[in-house]
Amino acid sequence: MKLVVLDGYTLNPGDLSWDALKALLPCEIHPRTAPVDVLARAADAELVLTNKVVLDRAAMAALPRLRYIGVLATGYNVVDVAAARERGIVVTNVPEYGTRSVAQMVFALLLELCHHAGAHSEAVRSGRWTRSPDFSFWDSPLVELDGLTLGIVGLGRIGKTVASLGQAFGMNVMTFQHRAKEAPPGIRVTGSLDELFRESDVLTLHCPLTPETKGLVKASSLALMKKSAFLINTGRGPLVEEQDLADALNGGRIAGAGLDVLSKEPPAGDNPLLTAKNCIITPHCAWATHAARRRLMEAVVENARAFLAGSPKNVV
Repeated sequence: MKLVVLDGYTLNPGDLSWDALKALLPCEIHPRTAPVDVLARAADAELVLTNKVVLDRAAMAALPRLRYIGVLATGYNVVDVAAARERGIVVTNVPEYGTRSVAQMVFALLLELCHHAGAHSEAVRSGRWTRSPDFSFWDSPLVELDGLTLGIVGLGRIGKTVASLGQAFGMNVMTFQHRAKEAPPGIRVTGSLDELFRESDVLTLHCPLTPETKGLVKASSLALMKKSAFLINTGRGPLVEEQDLADALNGGRIAGAGLDVLSKEPPAGDNPLLTAKNCIITPHCAWATHAARRRLMEAVVENARAFLAGSPKNVV
């Protein structure tokens, strides 16, 4: 029996070890795999691990030995789960390795929008403070979070962690639930997305990408938001209509956005958000702290071990 890792570089660029996985069974580990090479590399493998390499119905049909697909992430939209189920292929993911790291990035983006620490640091390094006639200066309005309303779309593990961090900053937290669900103490629940968009000073997205949530943030919803509001997206890029958000930012209809995800990654050079005003974009790295990747590696190994023992876990 053999295991093939199709794209292991982002999980382990060299600061972790594959030894625990190699101890389970023979492994072939590729840092990256182009689509044209998937079938050749996975041809004799019963177990395949993938992060962003697509395994669709056609690929599975061409890999008759395949019995297990382990996704090196929480999201598993790169795998045709229905086709896997039809062929008896077990698909697993890792549901909560990055909760704390992603929640931390939400506030890294938000605090940068509030204080522009990077831009002010560069201003100092360029000599502006040295030349200043005053002891202090700032180039943008500085925003205090205490008392502001934090709106959360998606109150899963990450959303709840973000809520608790927001409360620690003194924010008033509210969320949208389209069905009656119990929310943690201190969180106001609304059944209206429009109300959430209208009342939030900061709106942060943590819902899954589904046909219903694709394009959730668009011109009509952005028009409901306060001009002083910030949008944060560390969830999935297609939750946002990117041209609509760029137009809102450039037109001053909202104050700023912090994004760790885009609809296409890496983005095309003409993505309108790359040049939008007051838009901070990081390269889908919220999940990638060393601590989170270590937890991910441990879970990936445990998922494979459980499958080999006949009791698979984290099956999607």
